[in-house]
Amino acid sequence: MFVCSAEVAHSIARHATDRRYPVKSVIVKQGDRTVATFLLLAGRAQALTYGFEGQFALLNEYQPGDVFGVAAEETAAEEADVVAVEEVRAAAFPASDFIALLETHGCVAILVSRALLRQLRAVSRRVTERMTLSAAGRVHAELLRLARLADGRAIAPAPVLSALAVRVHTTRETVSRTISTLERRGIIRREGGALVIVAPHRLEEMVV
Repeated sequence: MFVCSAEVAHSIARHATDRRYPVKSVIVKQGDRTVATFLLLAGRAQALTYGFEGQFALLNEYQPGDVFGVAAEETAAEEADVVAVEEVRAAAFPASDFIALLETHGCVAILVSRALLRQLRAVSRRVTERMTLSAAGRVHAELLRLARLADGRAIAPAPVLSALAVRVHTTRETVSRTISTLERRGIIRREGGALVIVAPHRLEEMVV
């Protein structure tokens, strides 16, 4: 993860503990004091917060190479639950140690800067889409995005409707209706456990 010499890498690793988390486990809990900084090594996690009516809101998604739990002050508290979406392996650093590593090693600072920029771009995109697109339009945009992460057409496995709803800040019922409409129009189809975008250009035109 760090672009540095073997000696520096060993020095950094001495501060870390190897942690593993099963799917759906809570890695950090909203409101708790930040005591550890995590570098995601494998798997995926999401930062989720909750509304007054118990609905989820997605704040961030974490991929290998991302960091979370970075605290600039000792009294900092976690802003959201971080939940394992897949089985997660992470390097956990004492929060104060990680700040010291940032100050000492440029490679750590570069990794964190790149990770935070990725997260900022993703948050900016979600906010922009929430303000400018309809709920159905956000579903259409997310389906295209998920397909482009693969071969441009097939999303495998097919996304879970409730998880897709969290990603685009809408209800499961809205996602279900939108998917059903796309299937009836022949724009997408289910095939062997995957969701295949048959007509990506038509779907792009529906991102409104």
